[in-house]
Amino acid sequence: MSVFRGGVTLDPIADALLKQVRQELGYKEKSGQSTKFGQWYADRVQDTQYRNAPWCDMFIAWAADKTGLGPYVGQFAWTPSHAAWFIKQKAWAQRPEPGALVFFDWGGGKSYKGVDHVGIVERVEGRKIHTIEANVDRVWLKRKVRDTDKVVGYGLPRVVKAAADQATEIRSTERPFVPAPRTDAGRSSPLDVLGTPPALLVAMVLVTVVLSLRVTGRRRGVHRRFGWLRFWNAPEGRGAGRTRDDEEWAPRVTVLTPAPPPREAAGIRVGTAPAAPAGPPAQKRPSSSAALRPRAVPAAAPEVPAPRDGRTGAGRVPANRRRPYTPKS
Repeated sequence: MSVFRGGVTLDPIADALLKQVRQELGYKEKSGQSTKFGQWYADRVQDTQYRNAPWCDMFIAWAADKTGLGPYVGQFAWTPSHAAWFIKQKAWAQRPEPGALVFFDWGGGKSYKGVDHVGIVERVEGRKIHTIEANVDRVWLKRKVRDTDKVVGYGLPRVVKAAADQATEIRSTERPFVPAPRTDAGRSSPLDVLGTPPALLVAMVLVTVVLSLRVTGRRRGVHRRFGWLRFWNAPEGRGAGRTRDDEEWAPRVTVLTPAPPPREAAGIRVGTAPAAPAGPPAQKRPSSSAALRPRAVPAAAPEVPAPRDGRTGAGRVPANRRRPYTPKS
């Protein structure tokens, strides 16, 4: 920190900038208006025309870059643009101070648009300002003493820095609320995989396959069902495992089965001969009159042909079967 006569204390930006520019006092441009400051600026902006351009402002840009103060001092080659930048930053003043950039209009104008030259205020004595300027007396970097009647205004780097610090502080207070870290972050569940992209992709593929199968079945006119699905009342044994659709589409085949024989009438079985008695019963012999009396013979039941089996012919009763034995009168 430097202290000048009158007890004026320089701020860190002014002190660092003045120390850097003092080291270059006595520099003189080369032939063809070539300078190391113009060469540095041309390389920085990738434009060769600045190698031989007026270098008063490019010298200040070079010094600010060397001290790391470029964001607060500004780095320009055209003085009106540099003055407008300070006005925009609200760091423009009409009173000089050490470390401030002073902008001149040799025509005596007071608009930043007419600025012709720029330098750095080293100290202030009454109505005189002591400056360090480049490209003065055509070729030199030297100290000058100026009147203030040609001054348009002053740019204050310290004000630019104060505004930048305040903006940073405001942005830090406007940060969104950060939630506290969860204590159960390390816990995991097997169900967590259901919400992952691979699981969703597999689900989409399965849905697509099922829909495609259903659409294909409808186009063919057949309602597809899986073979392993069976109705709860599906028949067991013959035809077991066949679905209802299979029964509907199966060919209808009628099979003739023999009907059961007719009911026995008057103790005579149709199609069979009566069994012979094992022996005469032990009973009294009928009288001659009873023996000569004709006995009532029960009428035989009409002969009903059994349905014919198409394959074997079983169940048919012959028409010439012998009638049961009847005793003669």
